Amino acid sequence: MVFQPTTEIDTSLYDQDFNLWLERTSQQLKQRKLNELDIENLVEEIEGMARQQKNALKSNLRIVLMHLLKYKYQSEKRSNSWLYTIFEHRKRFQDTLEDSPSLKPYFKQVFGKCYADARKEASLETGLSLNHFPDESPFTYEETLDSDYLLDS
Repeated sequence: MVFQPTTEIDTSLYDQDFNLWLERTSQQLKQRKLNELDIENLVEEIEGMARQQKNALKSNLRIVLMHLLKYKYQSEKRSNSWLYTIFEHRKRFQDTLEDSPSLKPYFKQVFGKCYADARKEASLETGLSLNHFPDESPFTYEETLDSDYLLDS
């Protein structure tokens, strides 16, 4: 099947009423009206959804790593709030990996960068020197993902 170029009406609907555009696109797909689809914007939205999943994974991973660092290296200030934050954001990125298992290699790919960012964030938030935190993550992939893993030190 050859796709027709998008019509002016479809493109302007995308700009004028995004929700209506979504509903219409959904109906066109269900009805197999592929030649009526606004392909350019549909592709853009699908690519955007993939980026959002990756960004959410990175954001939640950074937050977990930052709080694990604070939990380990600023033990005198441990709080239930930190434990809750670790639990909540760990659950969020676990849910992302459960919904999209293909992101597991991406998780491992960005782990080092997320740790470096979390290290800086932990330093800024705690007021401790950046050198107070190790250059390399003291947490393995598995420990970071493990909802039962908490540090005793």
